[in-house]
Amino acid sequence: MGIVAASLAMLVGGCTSRPWFDPVPRGHAHNDYLHARPLLDALRAGFASVEVDVFLRDGELLVGHDEWMLRRDRTLRRLYLDRLRERVQQNGGSVHGDGLPFLLLVDIKRDGESVLRALDEVLPEYAPMLTRFLGDQIEPGAVTIVLSGDRPRAAVAARPTRYVAIDGRIQDLDDGTNVALVPLVSEAWSRHFEWDAVDEMPQPERAALCALVMRARKQGCMLRFWGAPDRPLAWAALRELGVTWINTDRLRDYAAWSAEQPDRR
Repeated sequence: MGIVAASLAMLVGGCTSRPWFDPVPRGHAHNDYLHARPLLDALRAGFASVEVDVFLRDGELLVGHDEWMLRRDRTLRRLYLDRLRERVQQNGGSVHGDGLPFLLLVDIKRDGESVLRALDEVLPEYAPMLTRFLGDQIEPGAVTIVLSGDRPRAAVAARPTRYVAIDGRIQDLDDGTNVALVPLVSEAWSRHFEWDAVDEMPQPERAALCALVMRARKQGCMLRFWGAPDRPLAWAALRELGVTWINTDRLRDYAAWSAEQPDRR
């Protein structure tokens, strides 16, 4: 048995209980707000994770990658929170009606602590659908909110009860960080791998990726890479090796590819 096959067998065999998140790799809609219909296009394509950039302006959390993109009607509440709540209510308690969790990755462009205070005001309205974090405990909900970008880590950690967690880095796996604070670990693909998905993934890189997956699973963390090759050969490798969220900007292409896989989730 090769090193990757052996590692995968250990990964599957070593998991004696189901993690708090869905372990089947699924698509993550990177920069979702840039699509023609934010969130709605991702939901239609079956995505269970979306990423949205936000700025705080005049007390409102506005959606956009740069300030010039901001508009008063494009708020986190209107484009994402309200729509997710409506879906959860319509679908019996989950976004897609399948009982599986949904990830909302909020990328804070700046002023992380101010954005956190704004979220403290907004999120209690949506509490029935949200995952709740209490100290070192996780109470899973239909929607899990994780903060990326300008992450106010210390301020989040200081709150004993909250509706948000932090997007971590590989270092958090080495430090044994509490999964209730850092349930997701994201990394730049280029920091660890050179493979561009033009040819098959080299065995040493496959083994390295499998090792990272095993470390994340052992700690109970979800795993995602940004900047990975956005094409089917890469999607297949990430799925095979168990990366939780597969980053893509190509919603329709990914959805069509995913529908052909043995487990369509």
